[in-house]
Amino acid sequence: MLNIALPKGRLGEKVYAMFESAGFECPTIKENNRKLIFENKELDIRYFWVKPSDVSIYVERGAADIGVAGKDILLEYSPDVYELLDLNIGKCNMCVAAKKDFYDDCTKTLRVATKFKNIASHYYSSIGRNIDIIKLNGSIEIAPILNLSDVIVDIVETGITLKENNLEVVTNILPISARLIANKAAFKFNTEKIEEVMTKLGEQVIK
Repeated sequence: MLNIALPKGRLGEKVYAMFESAGFECPTIKENNRKLIFENKELDIRYFWVKPSDVSIYVERGAADIGVAGKDILLEYSPDVYELLDLNIGKCNMCVAAKKDFYDDCTKTLRVATKFKNIASHYYSSIGRNIDIIKLNGSIEIAPILNLSDVIVDIVETGITLKENNLEVVTNILPISARLIANKAAFKFNTEKIEEVMTKLGEQVIK
């Protein structure tokens, strides 16, 4: 049975709709209940919902054969998986944002609040900027307002939250979207089935 990890939430619902349109439906997943695991024995597939940031862990460690994770998670945690396909959904940008009157004084160490420590470190290292990273897990936007940080590095989808907190994008670091990933051993031993899923899902991708 092919085990597929889906991210909980709106993105996961969009992802499942793509799988369903590609011919890998599992009707019980649409039932109104709190179950997390769903099977279609006729198609030999099993879906399960997990926290979006955990999908790559389930896939890397073999609990799932394939799954869908954001490019931000793949870059931040560098899981040992195959990245098979850009689904072109869940699109947003990884950005540097700051208060509207922000001026970057290069003589001082830049204080950067973020939950994406590795992405932020890699970006600022690439431009030769000394930084002090402040790792936060939520409400990143208030860090510059309370003078905890000079800037933030975070995902920006619409920019509304930034605007409502008098922040603005300073730099777009990179685009983010959902990716189909596979466990390396599973791909080796179940290549045909996984490639079939990848091909049929690819036909659902809107360019």
